This record gives sequence, structure tokens and C-alpha cells, in this order.
Amino acid sequence: EQLGYYGHPIYWGEGQLLGGGARPGISLAGYPNVGLPAGPREKKAFVDAMAKMHRDRGDDPHLRSCRAIERYYFHATDGDIGHLESLLVDDDAWVIRYLVVNTSDWWLGHRTLVAPPWITDISWLESTVSVDLTRQSIKDAPVYDSKALPSPAQERDLFDHYGRIDRANGVSLAPIA
Repeated sequence: EQLGYYGHPIYWGEGQLLGGGARPGISLAGYPNVGLPAGPREKKAFVDAMAKMHRDRGDDPHLRSCRAIERYYFHATDGDIGHLESLLVDDDAWVIRYLVVNTSDWWLGHRTLVAPPWITDISWLESTVSVDLTRQSIKDAPVYDSKALPSPAQERDLFDHYGRIDRANGVSLAPIA
């Protein structure tokens, strides 16, 4: 009864205690009898069904905690490059200014910044963040020092490195809201 209140399934089987029923399987908390889908078609159907369920309940399916995406794998246009370590948030404007990418998954990696407009996809199911940058450009990006926020000059250097500045006008090609 109590587990039903919180929406958690009884993973050891209905009416059975400690393994007397079905074996515990992969389930998602709050979604009884739901396992992880196998193929891409099933994954899309699963994501669509979860989004519909959240809409029907009045939830916003796009709203996530920032901590929920920490450690997500980071994908460049030509392959994996590291993982999302943290976010730099402007608490005055309530916007995410940068994602801190840790490339230490690669030999002699470092931390660097990527702006949110450069994200092409976030997959909640596969725990990935994809960007329209190459692995080499991220590897060669300016190192982020977590002891201080980036200065305006460092931000210009970062945007210039990624080719996101219109040199003729000196404006960012991917403005941050």
C-alpha cells in the first residue's frame, strides 16, 4: 500500500516476499511494469509515451534538474569527447551561460566551456548531450579555470576559437539569451 502511494512498483512480484515471485528487473521508479526499450523505434515510442503521460498530468516534460544531466556523455559531430561536468548559471538572469565539458575521458584532457546555443540534442534516455562542434575543436578549446568566472576577453576568445564571431561586425553568431 505505501509503495503505491509514492508510485513505486513492488519489484519482487505482487504478493510475494523476497524473491518468491518474478525476478527483479530493470524498472523506472514511479512507472510500474516499465522496462528500458530495446531498439530505436521502441525508444522513440517510450519517450513519446512518457511525454504524453507528463502532459496529461500537467507536468512539463522538458523541465529537468541541472544535476540530472551532470555526467552525461558529450558527443561532438564526429564522436564522443568527454562528459558534462557542471553548468555555469547566471543567477541574476536565470539562464545557463555555459556547460563545463570535461575531456579527461581522453588522455591529458581538460575542462572547457560550451555555450547552450551550440547544443543540437539532449537525450534523456541515452544520457548524452550532442553539440555541433568537432572533437578536435573541443580538444583545442581554451582551458576553463574553475577558480574564476570567464572574463569578457576569455569569452570572446572562446567564441572566436569555435568560429562563432562575425569578425566584420564583432558580434556573436550564437548569442546567449
